[in-house]
Amino acid sequence: MRDTNRSFLLAWWVGVLVVVDGVAGAPPAVTVYNQDFAVVRETIPLDLQEGVNNVRFAETTAHLEPDSVILRDPTGKHALQILEQNYRADPVSQGLLLSLYEGKTIDFLVRRGEREEVVKGKIIRSGYVMHQAGLRRYGQQYQYTQRAYASGGGGQPVIEVDGKLRFGTPGTPIFPALIDETILKPTLHWVLETDRPGQFEGELSYVTGGMTWEADYNLVAPPKGDVLDLIGWVTLDNQSGRTFKNARIKLVAGDVSKLQPEGRRYSLSRAGVAAEVGGMRPPVTEKAFDEYHLYTLRRPTVLRDRETKQVEFVRASDIKSNRFYVYDGVKIDRSRYRGRSMDNIRRDQDYGTQSNPKVWVMRVFENTEANHLGIALPKGRLRFYRRDDDGQLEFVGEDVIDHTPKGETARVYTGNAFDLVGERIRTHYKIDHNADWLDESFEIKLRNHKERAVEIRVVEHLYRWINWEITEKSNAYQKRDSQTIEFRVQVQPEQEKVISYAVHYTW
Repeated sequence: MRDTNRSFLLAWWVGVLVVVDGVAGAPPAVTVYNQDFAVVRETIPLDLQEGVNNVRFAETTAHLEPDSVILRDPTGKHALQILEQNYRADPVSQGLLLSLYEGKTIDFLVRRGEREEVVKGKIIRSGYVMHQAGLRRYGQQYQYTQRAYASGGGGQPVIEVDGKLRFGTPGTPIFPALIDETILKPTLHWVLETDRPGQFEGELSYVTGGMTWEADYNLVAPPKGDVLDLIGWVTLDNQSGRTFKNARIKLVAGDVSKLQPEGRRYSLSRAGVAAEVGGMRPPVTEKAFDEYHLYTLRRPTVLRDRETKQVEFVRASDIKSNRFYVYDGVKIDRSRYRGRSMDNIRRDQDYGTQSNPKVWVMRVFENTEANHLGIALPKGRLRFYRRDDDGQLEFVGEDVIDHTPKGETARVYTGNAFDLVGERIRTHYKIDHNADWLDESFEIKLRNHKERAVEIRVVEHLYRWINWEITEKSNAYQKRDSQTIEFRVQVQPEQEKVISYAVHYTW
């Protein structure tokens, strides 16, 4: 029989109605990807009759992708077919109820000083604007239209009281009742057909938005030297509209393609393996899965809606790193040359003559087992700290690394050196448009105000054309690519070192 306590929530179809308000059986399993989506798998209790059944499930997320739903009997004993599925993600709210009562007269509770009175008002316009999940579902243009509607006044209710119109409600609306079109939670309604009756645990899987994860790293250096300790965190963010209790959490790492409503294609970053420390089991374990890697949190956890949760996933010590300095003296305003041809740029003798005085501080470390790592490091932010002589940790820079597989090298920029200065000037420029050649010369000055000698890597970009030849040089250089060379220069304390070179271009 129909449950009278829920009569306003349920819609009748032909067949037997099954209400699934809670989730029984095994805890939910959630596989989170780091591009704002996840795969949820859980068991739901079903009690079906042979033939057509109507089932309502009200424990979904607010960002479920309806066409991703898979419902089956994992034992294979019951054949299930979804004849019809309806997904509702608009739980009841004041705005929604106003929209459902548009054109009707309802009571409004008005407070006047310490007195309360009821006035009647006719809802001319509710001002209801679709929730964000719906806005994303219908695309960017629909979002712009709805937001313009709301900000332009269309989002305000219009109520008629005593024959006069007013913007906004005169008081707190008192609705006669909830109606059949309202729900309290995001809900799936199914028309299911099965070949045999019985009670069993059905397996439900679906893709949902609103969940993501990312990696962060803290690296600590001693007062002297560049040996690092590393601690890595996985940060889970649940904005799905649902709390998952005692959930088994997995993270997928790899370049998984995911199409979005507007045709954008996202990829997933790679995660790292938790190292075993002091004989303790790591909180995150890893294994290969298909073409990707799967990382599993060892302990089931409660992942609450609108909660951010961190789990330590890697810890390593005595990582050898090297610090070096880079002077890339070219300063080019790219917007100034946007849309101009290379021939046109060549004729601009001022191109590439602005100087950048900053010397970059770079840090590099090998991701190898010999260096106490040798694990797949996912893309994430690295924060660097150094202990002062009093033991206090001081922040000394941060950067983002891309996915760094085992055996590769991580290179990061941590800031600009205070006591190192660079200066770059052009000393010669000559172009022959008839013979198609150009000569250019530069002088680079490096000044070291530190108390120790340093090596500075001077990077020069041969940007005029792809055919070039260094005709003069004060120091040896290395060719880094088809249009980049690098000088490595030792600069003593309080010394200024000068580098010069000339290049001949042909085209």
